[in-house]
Amino acid sequence: MVAILLSGLLTSNEQSVEIQYFQYREFLETRQISSADIIEDVFYGEFSIPLSIQTEVTVLENVSKFHVILPFIDKDVMSEWDTYGVNYSFKAKTIDWTSYFLNMLPWILLIGIWIFFIRRMQGGGGMGGIFNFGKSRAKIWTSDMPKITFDDVAGCVEAKEELKEIIDFLKKPKRFQKLGAKIPKGALLIGAPGTGKTLLARAVAGEADVPFFSLSGAEFVEMFVGVGASRVRDLFEQGKKSTPCIVFIDELDAVGRQRGAGLGGGHDEREQTLNQLLVEMDGFDSNEMVIVLAATNRPDVLDPALLRPGRFDRQIVVDIPDIKGRLGILKVHTKKIILNKRKVKLEEVARGTPGLVGADLANLVNEAALMAARKRKKSVDMDDFEEAKDKVMMGIQRKSVILSDEEKKVTAYHESGHTLVATMTPDADPIHKVTIIPRGQALGLTSQIPIDEKHNYSRDYIEGRLAILLGGRAAEQLIFNELTTGAGDDIEKATTIARKMVCEWGMSDIIGPMTFGKKNEEVFLGREIQSHRDFSESTARLIDEEIVRFIRKAQRTAAKLLKDNIEILHVMAEGLLKYETLNSKDINRILEGKKLTRSKNGRQRKRHTKRRRKPQTQYSDPTKSSADQKDSPSKPTAG
Repeated sequence: MVAILLSGLLTSNEQSVEIQYFQYREFLETRQISSADIIEDVFYGEFSIPLSIQTEVTVLENVSKFHVILPFIDKDVMSEWDTYGVNYSFKAKTIDWTSYFLNMLPWILLIGIWIFFIRRMQGGGGMGGIFNFGKSRAKIWTSDMPKITFDDVAGCVEAKEELKEIIDFLKKPKRFQKLGAKIPKGALLIGAPGTGKTLLARAVAGEADVPFFSLSGAEFVEMFVGVGASRVRDLFEQGKKSTPCIVFIDELDAVGRQRGAGLGGGHDEREQTLNQLLVEMDGFDSNEMVIVLAATNRPDVLDPALLRPGRFDRQIVVDIPDIKGRLGILKVHTKKIILNKRKVKLEEVARGTPGLVGADLANLVNEAALMAARKRKKSVDMDDFEEAKDKVMMGIQRKSVILSDEEKKVTAYHESGHTLVATMTPDADPIHKVTIIPRGQALGLTSQIPIDEKHNYSRDYIEGRLAILLGGRAAEQLIFNELTTGAGDDIEKATTIARKMVCEWGMSDIIGPMTFGKKNEEVFLGREIQSHRDFSESTARLIDEEIVRFIRKAQRTAAKLLKDNIEILHVMAEGLLKYETLNSKDINRILEGKKLTRSKNGRQRKRHTKRRRKPQTQYSDPTKSSADQKDSPSKPTAG
């Protein structure tokens, strides 16, 4: 556009206007033509002064040059020019290259821009071209990239051993092949978010002396049909040229979801991509020495054909770390942190963070370092770790929230109810801390940390959990003879646990060991269009009655424990109102009947709050599998 405007501006003053022959005669006879150049039969004239000229379309102002085609040129015509004072000359026809170039400049620029974009789309400008959509976008791990080894990964010993064996397959294949063993086609890393699946893959890239291709499952599918399958073919073609090699696909569920029932009525590009991936991994032409490593946190949605032996021969579970694993992870992440080694005990930090995964622990170490820097300390001590742990596990302190004295008192008794029931319940997890300082979305929070890692739960333990959940509501009703909305989240969690006790775990003596109701499935996974009830109305009524029975039994248990120990409840609530936070030592002193005192340094800074929100309690959730325990007990839940 700039070139077109520039061309118009530069040539508008030099171009002459074509006029009619009668206009030429009029201008000639009125002596308004000063000079002229005659090229063949064209008269190029120039006016003495700029004039206005009427054309067939409009009136042109300030015209100084014109041209007209003469029917003939002879001596009489030239005599007229002399008579009317026209200074004329005959010239041979030439090309005005300047004018020609200016006229062609816009087209040259447009063609150049078009060629530039075509070259980019063909790959001259990188991988983003339209003609390169079918090419794989895998990144090749090179030696100049930051190297991560298995020494940088802690907390998943079994997963590392499995992956080290795969690396040995690639480095020394003859050792296994001479015994008739086949190299695994693929390995699938399964685990909750933050457990270190991608970090393990990066460690494999750092340890293996073979080409390593990495890409995300979402990078296969684009807006054009057939692109995903084409990229899969190109990826494995690259792998064949670089054998032996490893191909890593992160977030495999983006491309490996189970093929659906066709409810959409159209073509599913993801299905075509998955089909091509299945063929490349174990089809007619097998790709030897190309090992596929993938990671997902949704193995339940993957297609069964993808998980069968011959494709992903090994499914490696990257579980939530235990106390030993957490300690190893903390040691890895504190290597670059300046610690006060006399005060910091990483074993205590690891013991007090059950349910936290590697990403959470990395965040905890970073928060501790930030807090120490904020306080201008020279090193990170245990107080910084404790404060960081509270921030990560309980949430950020909300200093701006203001409660009335009455609401603060209700919150104190609510949290004291949770705490007292927990201390009086056999085999319950010990109380770590209880606070009425607003954190996250809660005003109060009771934190329980199990002594040992739990993987299985008894009915007595779960019934105790129900009583602890309902302890806050029972305390409110006992002290104030009134119910508040603060127990809403407790009731929801208690109802969920009670329903699972009846419908999934077979803990009802009346109903017995039976399971009821199919879980909701994704519509487009080809499993269930909707959840359906596989039991009668009378059975549904019996299930509801059993759920109510478990809840009411827990409610009566909590109320009795609080009523029998009401004096301890008052002391505990008063301690919360005075100090805002009580730790396990403070609670033990209260239970032993000792006076609760605090040193000057140990006194909590008071805050005044404003609005009532749901108090919360932390606990190890028996309703979740080990893969889901990341959310428990490290994450706060309403109490």
